[in-house]
Amino acid sequence: MFGKADDKLKEVSGIAQEAYGRVTNSHQDEAKGAARRYANQASYAVRDAADTVRDQVTSNPFSGLAIAAAAGVVLGYLLARK
Repeated sequence: MFGKADDKLKEVSGIAQEAYGRVTNSHQDEAKGAARRYANQASYAVRDAADTVRDQVTSNPFSGLAIAAAAGVVLGYLLARK
């Protein structure tokens, strides 16, 4: 839970740094702010997806096991191809 809050806080700081770069006409600060913002948006999305998967597997363990088995079969097939 704190990881998501940390990601949102860093995203806001990225937005602020990007705005600062625009105001001061500093392309470096603008780029760093945009990079920080998008990296933390991605991190938040990954954490959210992981939480959703964890909740689904907890409520339906057999379907989670079936999905994991199917993913293993597909991965094994892809790695065994020549």
